[in-house]
This record gives sequence, structure tokens and C-alpha cells, in this order.
Amino acid sequence: MATTKETTSDQRTRCDWGSGHALMMAYHDEQWGVPLHGERELFEMLTLEGAQAGLSWSTILKRREGYLAAFEGFDVDRIAQYGDEETARLLGDAGIIRNKAKVAATIKNAQAVLTLREEGSSLDELLWSFVDGAPKRNTFHSMAQVPAETDESKAMSKALKKRGFGFVGPTICYALMQSTGMVNDHAVDCFRYDEV
Repeated sequence: MATTKETTSDQRTRCDWGSGHALMMAYHDEQWGVPLHGERELFEMLTLEGAQAGLSWSTILKRREGYLAAFEGFDVDRIAQYGDEETARLLGDAGIIRNKAKVAATIKNAQAVLTLREEGSSLDELLWSFVDGAPKRNTFHSMAQVPAETDESKAMSKALKKRGFGFVGPTICYALMQSTGMVNDHAVDCFRYDEV
């Protein structure tokens, strides 16, 4: 996602990608970069970021409600039990991205979250460990400065894959880190930079 400035009609300076479309603006202003915790919440973002692979974020945001309904509020326990019948239902659901590999990865990821629990850990604990439990504050001024991946996102990707997660490449992991506030990649002149 780009992080350069653009002034909107309300006179606040935003990252350029957060202006224009109402859904993108609301997501930028209210959620992106805000530290997020909780199994369900992080699982939702992991699912959505994986679904975005090869697509635009606006495409995913427009289907967010569809994902919420299709995956039963991102209930990890229920999703982990999905079999052929639920997979077929999901692949026929126009409210989500009907990609067989992405749907399968969501189910596999739910199962991996349950394994983490059984081991006495959590998705929250694992993901936030890559930033030592505290958000990293970057100081980017333009889109050209924002990396697609970092050493932390590469390490996260490797750890998640080792635990059986899918659709968790380093770029997806970095987008997850941005969206869940593990890193603050708002442009320094964006009004949200100091707020998050």
C-alpha cells in the first residue's frame, strides 16, 4: 500500500491510498496500523491478507462482510472442522474470492491456530513475537520507501509455514504486520501517523 500524502476535502493529510473510495478511507482512518490483538481479530486479518494475494485491497474490503458471513464470524474452532461440504459451499459463495487454494489455506490456518492453542501458545503471541510485542514505528515519507517485505516478515513467514499455515509469504506477512499495527507505516505527514 502506498504511503504518500494527499489532502482530502476534510483538509486532513492522508496516505494516498487512503483517499478517494469511502471504504478505503474508512479503513485507513479507523483501522490500518492500529495495534490489533485477539485470536479472532488476527485470524480475520490473516485470512483477508491471504485472500488479497494477486488482487487489490479494495477488492477484499468490498467482500469483507461476505467473508465474515461465509466464515461464520471467523470462528476458528468451527472453520478448523470444515470438510468437503463446507469447502464446496465456500467455493460457490460469490461474497468471497472463490479460489480453491485460498479457501483451503483458511481452513488449514484455523487448524494450525488450534495446534498453537494445544501447545499453550496463541496466534496473538506468535505474530507479535516478531516485533517483540510492541509496534515498530517507521518514518517513511513516500511509497517508494515502504518495503514489500522485511527481515521480520520473512521470519514470520518461515515460522508460520513451519507450523502448517498457508498463504503466508513474506509480502503477505508484511501486509499483515501493517494492517494489524505491528508496524506503523503511515506516512509521517499523514494525520494517522501520530494517532496510532
